[in-house]
Amino acid sequence: MTHEAAGLFEAPASTAAARSRTPAAPLTSSAPMARAGVAAVVVDTGLPHLDRIFEYAVPPEMDAGAVPGARVRIRFAGRDLDGFVVERREQPEHGGRLAELRRVVSPEPVLTPEVLAAARAIADRYAGTLGDVLRLAVPKRHAGAEKALALEASPPQVELPEPGPWAAYPAGGSFLRRVVAGEAPAASWLALPGQPPERDWPRALAVAAGTALAAGRGCVVVVPDHRDVDRVDAELTQLLGRGAHVRLTADQGPQARYTAWLKVLRGHVGCVVGTRAAAFAPVHDLGLVAWWDDGDDLLDEPRAPYPHVREVLRERARRAGAAALSGGFARSVPLELEVREGRAVAVVATAREVRAAAPRVVVAGDDVEVERDGPTARAHLPSVAWRTAKAALERGPVLIQVPRRGYLPSLTCQHCREPARCPRCHGPMGQAAPGTPPRCRWCGATYGPEGFTCPHCEGRSLRSTVVGARRTAEELGRAFPGVPVRTSGSGEVLAAVGSEPALVIATPGAEPVAEGRYAACLLLDAWALLDRAALDASIEAMRRWTAAAALTRGVAEGGIVVLAGAPGHTTIPAVEALVRWDPAWLAGRELDDRTELGLPPAVTLAQLVGERAVVQASIDGLDEAQLQGVERLGPLPFRGGRAGAGRAGSRADSRGGADQWGSGPGAERPGGRPGGGTLVQVLLRAPLARAPGLARSLAAVRAGRSARKEPESLQVRMDPVDGMG
Repeated sequence: MTHEAAGLFEAPASTAAARSRTPAAPLTSSAPMARAGVAAVVVDTGLPHLDRIFEYAVPPEMDAGAVPGARVRIRFAGRDLDGFVVERREQPEHGGRLAELRRVVSPEPVLTPEVLAAARAIADRYAGTLGDVLRLAVPKRHAGAEKALALEASPPQVELPEPGPWAAYPAGGSFLRRVVAGEAPAASWLALPGQPPERDWPRALAVAAGTALAAGRGCVVVVPDHRDVDRVDAELTQLLGRGAHVRLTADQGPQARYTAWLKVLRGHVGCVVGTRAAAFAPVHDLGLVAWWDDGDDLLDEPRAPYPHVREVLRERARRAGAAALSGGFARSVPLELEVREGRAVAVVATAREVRAAAPRVVVAGDDVEVERDGPTARAHLPSVAWRTAKAALERGPVLIQVPRRGYLPSLTCQHCREPARCPRCHGPMGQAAPGTPPRCRWCGATYGPEGFTCPHCEGRSLRSTVVGARRTAEELGRAFPGVPVRTSGSGEVLAAVGSEPALVIATPGAEPVAEGRYAACLLLDAWALLDRAALDASIEAMRRWTAAAALTRGVAEGGIVVLAGAPGHTTIPAVEALVRWDPAWLAGRELDDRTELGLPPAVTLAQLVGERAVVQASIDGLDEAQLQGVERLGPLPFRGGRAGAGRAGSRADSRGGADQWGSGPGAERPGGRPGGGTLVQVLLRAPLARAPGLARSLAAVRAGRSARKEPESLQVRMDPVDGMG
């Protein structure tokens, strides 16, 4: 295909230019390079059908700067676009005339061969484009940062640290020894709860990173949010000293983020800690990749092609021969599959150590309490929880986890108990603050005492179904007069609290760390997590419960956790796993169920979202050979939001993010979109062995639609956890 208008020709499809692989030339500015007149360039077009390499002629004055990995500016179809040089060639693979590079933006080789290869693999894995992944992988340039930072530097020498926290795990020492030996072990680590700072998980990650650095190997550590980054950053500084690592997060300013990136690229440091923005950091001699809390939705990229940090780091570890370490208080089902198949080794403490470290778990509402306390045993704040909090406040702070932010986020009819829906747009209704009228969470319409009528029974009274964090704080303030009440969640997230007695009400993911740990923890409204319409409801509930309970003192120090609001708790595996503190058992049970039912991760799943005609045409356009053994599920109405999004009560939501469907008159609604037709989704289910072929076929369909300039959108997502809800 030739672009005459742009004066540009792409490389023949029969060559490797059709899909960029690892370049033959090293991406270093210091290595000598033979003069060549052709640059192979990845162009940021944003169009799936142009996801390939293009050749440009290099003017003599740009020869020294247009090195592999450098940013360049090119002319493409009448527009000036950005691109990366991925290879220099002496002769073009296409026999026609080539357009010249417009400008070398920077001779800095920011796109290394390892990052480029990993980005290409991730794009193929998720049926995306290389340009989309590179936008996630390489930060925007900041000229001032390039000029201010020295071109070359040697990372500081690091002494081999003591195993420290890893001594509590029988396989911990072996993992560290293999990292020192230059091997590539993979481990799924279940961290002990209730540990003091010198033995807690941030120190353990710092020790693992220091072990890799002492062996002359680089490391990448990824955690869900900035509070986790702060904790690991502090431990790394204390263990290794200043200047041995950098932090890299998306919320850094442009100069700070690019400076941190350059420090890694130019070899100033060999260790980086950050959020998912750090997953592609160009660490030299990569020897260890580690990530914390695999099930946290903050590790799942919300932008196309929606890669998970786990897959990015696994791919990088595979290509670099690096060790891979995933840690958490709970284990996700994909990690359980890796352990079961022998692709990762479980690093866990002995049962005796776990029993000593974990707090005692009490489930409110059992038969004894019902006989003693009557209906109050199953109240929002049951009597056993009140008694536990009252006794624990004499010894320190008490953590209360509430699964919803806000005041009364969900309302129902007082008479028939049907969910209250807005008469205008049929959206869910809630109450934002005491004394305020009910308000629609979609369109924002408010209704006074006489403004709402239930369409089912014509009742005019409303009641709450879910109590938010602010209402809980109000109730507890009355129940415990004189006790300080602090909230962490929407609007303000606390990083830490002191050791003095206080009630700390937090939404999941926003729990602050307490000095000396919490004396007790109350997990309220357990049913709100267990009853979510999502495939991973039980695993996600366990992850959130253990994250809060792990901040509590161990049983030997009197630590206690009360789980309230679990319906029929004796038959719920997640509740049993919490009482036994056995997240691996729950993950294994969940994997068995999904394997039997043919659900991810035992199979691969692809989600297509769009208008019905678009989705149907896209499926009809798939390669028949790749559809053998692929099962089609749907079409069904799509619930709204981006494909696979909308995990109810997510950490983003708990920290004050938008409601699931947004707000205002232009917000997207379930089953539809502003100004467009009805959205539907189709799920394609296939054996794991067919995942690469299915992804290629879907990428080809997207490319075809792009080439034909079809206006309707089609969202494609591989392995959408929430799309199964």
